[in-house]
Amino acid sequence: MDITRRNLTVGGLSLLASASASTLSRAELGELLGIGGGLEDFVLATDAYVFGYPLVTMEMTRRVITNVAEVKGSHGPMGQLIKLRQYPDPSFKSVTAPNADTLYTTAFIDVGKEPWVISVPDMKDRYYLLPMLDGWTNVFQVPGKRTTGTGAQTYAITGPGWKGTLPSGVEELKAPTSIVWILGRIYCTGTPEDYAAVHKAQDEFKLVPLSSYGKSYTPPAGTVDPSIDMKTAVREQVNKMDAVAYFTLLCKLMKDNPPTAADAPQIAKFAKIGIVPGQDFDASKLKADFIKRVPEIGVDRIMIQYKINKDMKDENGWGFTTKTGLYGTDYLMRALVTAIGLGANRPQDAVYPVSKVDGDDKTYNGANKYVMRFPKGHLPPAKGFWSLTMYDSSYFFVSNPINRYSISARQDLKSNPDGSTDLYIQTDSPGKDKEANWLPAPSGDFILMLRMYWPSEADPSIIDGSWKVPPVKKVAV
Repeated sequence: MDITRRNLTVGGLSLLASASASTLSRAELGELLGIGGGLEDFVLATDAYVFGYPLVTMEMTRRVITNVAEVKGSHGPMGQLIKLRQYPDPSFKSVTAPNADTLYTTAFIDVGKEPWVISVPDMKDRYYLLPMLDGWTNVFQVPGKRTTGTGAQTYAITGPGWKGTLPSGVEELKAPTSIVWILGRIYCTGTPEDYAAVHKAQDEFKLVPLSSYGKSYTPPAGTVDPSIDMKTAVREQVNKMDAVAYFTLLCKLMKDNPPTAADAPQIAKFAKIGIVPGQDFDASKLKADFIKRVPEIGVDRIMIQYKINKDMKDENGWGFTTKTGLYGTDYLMRALVTAIGLGANRPQDAVYPVSKVDGDDKTYNGANKYVMRFPKGHLPPAKGFWSLTMYDSSYFFVSNPINRYSISARQDLKSNPDGSTDLYIQTDSPGKDKEANWLPAPSGDFILMLRMYWPSEADPSIIDGSWKVPPVKKVAV
């Protein structure tokens, strides 16, 4: 497909999806796009693709992360806590846009058969959060310093249909789906001493099925499926799935991970093209002459949201939203966040401005040198912490000579005489006297992400718009 036709298709579908006025009838637009009389079904198919993208991505992520016999590195069997002992490095491809500020303590669990109990130790006032994602990527609960404090806590995560009695001192957190991803983050400065302190806390977290709570429990070995691709990034695997495989998996997943009541009007439409929760996908209801185009157009519709979604803000080359973690029926935003930042928190816990272009709207490239200047007293406001992270064009870490993937206040940043602070974003060192403020860049294109944890109580705040992200400026040579 040539680029003009592809852009026209995405634009046309976006127009239809937003119910905007059009001078073309649907029949005329269908002919123009080369779909003929199948436009209605093609729109439905791409809508269904967008709708199901988070659930399919979560399942593919679960498969890759849990496809091991025992916990090792960033992987671990179902129901076992994965305790990352150091920041991810450039070899980490399990999740897009990882961070280099916290140590992950995570697990995938299936609460469809019985609840799981997680015990959190006394975190001694250390910043942490323990977001719990359902199969659709909604953060349905988030214990942590902001919400529940840092004292010892015990929770039972129960499935959609579970009814029963819990032991004394165990608080119920009801999950909307059987798939649950516990995606805990514990702040760490990265020094050997702080690594050791966080490791001790991680080892005091406990995760057991309810039937084994209060008893001696040894988790069973995981099952390894050799057919699962453990090398290709999950997002790439999802985006390469053909429509029949994609919708077949989606229908299967919706049996144990049902859509919400608010999704009912959308789900009702999908029955026309063979997609019904609780039933196998009926591929005979989709026209074969356009079904091959559904995934690529579906992905394009998702990614174009970065530029056109009404809830995406654009400030000085930085795009961000405060609509993460809980999405309601904004399926396009939910899919976009899945694609570029799977596991994103609620905005009260974190906001993630992303920049692909400098202050002059030019794509970042390591052939250039850049400076990001914060005026005196205007470093990123966050009650938890902030950091600026470097990614390649696929949202993964970039190898560099000092193994620095993000920069923050913990680098002991040097201020200018006027009190402002410059961050140097470039491939080569800016010099020993400026290296504390250096974020190494790759030789090619790159992407920046600014993280602000617990911004909801900061003043000024990015959430209410009283604090603006400054531009990144190319240095004149």
